[in-house]
Amino acid sequence: MSQQPKLHNAMWPGLVGKGTDEGQEPPISLERMLDLTVAAEVDGRKFDGVDYFLFLPHTDPDSTDDELKEIADLIQGKGLCVGSLVAPVWPGTVGDSAMGDKEATDKFLTAVKKACRIAKIFNEHGVRKYGCIRIDSAEFGVDKWRENPAANTTRIATTFKEAAKIAADHGERLAAEGEICWAGMHSWRDMLDLLEEVNMPGTLGFQADLAHTYLYLMGYNAPEHSLLHEGYSEEEFWAAYKTMTDKLRPWTIDFHVAQNDGEVHGAGAHDKTGKHCPADDPNGKLDIVKCSGYWLQDGAARGINHICWDGCMFPNVMLETPETWNTILDTMIKVQKAHGWD
Repeated sequence: MSQQPKLHNAMWPGLVGKGTDEGQEPPISLERMLDLTVAAEVDGRKFDGVDYFLFLPHTDPDSTDDELKEIADLIQGKGLCVGSLVAPVWPGTVGDSAMGDKEATDKFLTAVKKACRIAKIFNEHGVRKYGCIRIDSAEFGVDKWRENPAANTTRIATTFKEAAKIAADHGERLAAEGEICWAGMHSWRDMLDLLEEVNMPGTLGFQADLAHTYLYLMGYNAPEHSLLHEGYSEEEFWAAYKTMTDKLRPWTIDFHVAQNDGEVHGAGAHDKTGKHCPADDPNGKLDIVKCSGYWLQDGAARGINHICWDGCMFPNVMLETPETWNTILDTMIKVQKAHGWD
């Protein structure tokens, strides 16, 4: 049986879009998210690890070494490891827009430095042996970017190059997640242009998410780059999927298994982006197992050691339902069996 890539669950669905403002659901603690992950089991198989957002209330990015080691002990003590880390690059966390002025981009780079520091502590502890550090442009929406697309892409690329140098100095790789809500990364074509302008494939690659990249196909925030239109046939879908993945797969170093129903969704301060749906959602547009194969082809050669489920902005009642996680784990095992390696 294929045992690579390892199967991870994301911790940030307990945080992203959650909060204390009116109408928001409360965050779910790290320990509770870990317990929900550990409880999932399918035919004796369990999740191997977690991917982890480096911000409050799960983690203070300025935690002491000892505090971070306690978190590592907590995760390891539950039989899990840590894979990819999410740097707190957004306004309102540590960072700010990668397209902004020097004050903003300095904050962005500080967030990457803090993430690299935490990664080093987790690596030395032993709870983390693989994975990337995730970033994006942290520039909400595309209106400001559209004022001067070429110049603004260059500004983001310049910030990303500096971030990649920081990561390389720490022995880390950065994965830029393609989501339609992030300027300069909001379509498959613009994402590719940004990756090529940075041109540091050994250090900065792409994180593909099945839900978000489905919206790439539909050209939600960039109709000029759409590869599909409503009413498409199955043949048209797979032709378009191959076009997109052939372009972005060579850059892909981190991968999120997910489902999307063709809708966008936002919660709290998080702008509307590809809606994550349950793995067995009857309205899901994706054959998860088949689509995953397009991204995971030659994955070992690109240094992919794990895949992660992303259920970002699931309602709390869904997150607290054990069957949610068993269904997800079952789906991920099927992806591993179909496209994994020894």
